[in-house]
Amino acid sequence: MKRTHVVAAFTATMVVAAGLTACSPADGGGGDGTDGPVTITIVETKQTNIDAIGAVIPDFEAAMEEQGKEIKVELIEDILTDEQFKTKMTQQLVAGQAPDVLDIGESMAVGWAAAGYLHPLDDYLDDWDGWDHWYPEIQEALTRQDGSVYTLAGGASVQNFFVRKDVLEEVGVDTSQPETWDELIDRLIEVKEQTGDTPIVIPAGTAWGGGTWFEGFQPLLGGTDTDYYDRESGTWDLESEGWLPVFELYHELVSNGLLPVEDLQNPNPWEPTKYVKFPAGDIQVAAQGTWGWRFDWGPEGATPIEGLDEKVITWQYPALRDGDRTYGWINTGGGYAIPESSENKDAAMEFIKFLTSGEALAEQLAASGAASARDDLDDVAPYSNEPRLLEAGEDLAESILVVTGDGTDQIGQAVATATELILSGEADGQQAYDAFVQDATELLGPSLVKE
Repeated sequence: MKRTHVVAAFTATMVVAAGLTACSPADGGGGDGTDGPVTITIVETKQTNIDAIGAVIPDFEAAMEEQGKEIKVELIEDILTDEQFKTKMTQQLVAGQAPDVLDIGESMAVGWAAAGYLHPLDDYLDDWDGWDHWYPEIQEALTRQDGSVYTLAGGASVQNFFVRKDVLEEVGVDTSQPETWDELIDRLIEVKEQTGDTPIVIPAGTAWGGGTWFEGFQPLLGGTDTDYYDRESGTWDLESEGWLPVFELYHELVSNGLLPVEDLQNPNPWEPTKYVKFPAGDIQVAAQGTWGWRFDWGPEGATPIEGLDEKVITWQYPALRDGDRTYGWINTGGGYAIPESSENKDAAMEFIKFLTSGEALAEQLAASGAASARDDLDDVAPYSNEPRLLEAGEDLAESILVVTGDGTDQIGQAVATATELILSGEADGQQAYDAFVQDATELLGPSLVKE
């Protein structure tokens, strides 16, 4: 069986808007039953998701009708940034007014599950043979500190480096997989000398928000140290051996003029870096997930790169220390969840199962550029027609996954602040690490810090 599971930009995007009620039964019926009539709500905040969800709702409603169930889905279209969504969603969860189905990112899934805002899905999954098709690694990653599953992700992503092979070849720089960071940095310096560019972008600093941790720092840390979070005790080891080398790597990149510091310190730093300079070939290496093939640079992406398949290749993350190996980083994102306050949990779960199965899932994955978290999608169109997504799963054998828990938002904030000190020239690697430890200790509190 070919293993192709790597996180969808689709599941990383969010849902819900302020002012919605937890349910809106079309004819006054509903409750927990799925025979209906009942209307469940879902809000999508990104146009890609709006289009993908909207396209499959009629099929879901028809499928339910064939089963004798009258379930309707109301899709609310509300374009929001991730931070705007998080603020609105938190307010609604606190007020018990969230919609019936949420599509949330990893940090929100962890925090809201711990706070009791999400309904555990275990009983539904135990009674559903579809759950057996999720790869064991993904099942483990979706299991929270208390042993329950609160989100169901249909896709997953392997993060690595996307590389402008065409530009490197033009300036005579080796395009083969670099085995170590020393080797990669030497190539980046050569590119800089040839082009004058700042040749690599890795999320860093406070302007990038949570992406500094999830898309920047954590993948680098995970390849160097997998013991920084203890799932058994639910604590973070701030003295674990991997933190300092990653801060030192950031400092080395900045010191050599290889990171686009000015862009990283501006609002929405992903726009000048990933949406302008990488497509133009002025940044040659970008930390990126599988979704980049479609969502960012594909023909219908944010900023298409003509001839993408010929111009762009991927590298695994190089080894940071002696004894480390090259690797990809598996990111499960978040997924679909049901608020504890929903009055239509059964109907909501029917919709979640539909969204994460068969043709409906294949449509979403192809649209968003995600790879399947299931073992039975390779032959389902249109996903089966996406060779880049199918190939992405082949990285799994060399990829790393570190499952964390409560405190990810605090860790992300402390990492962003510490890397900002490096960007601004106020700290070297050791100083940034020291600032991180102090900040993270205060933000996490004693119960989440390993003694």
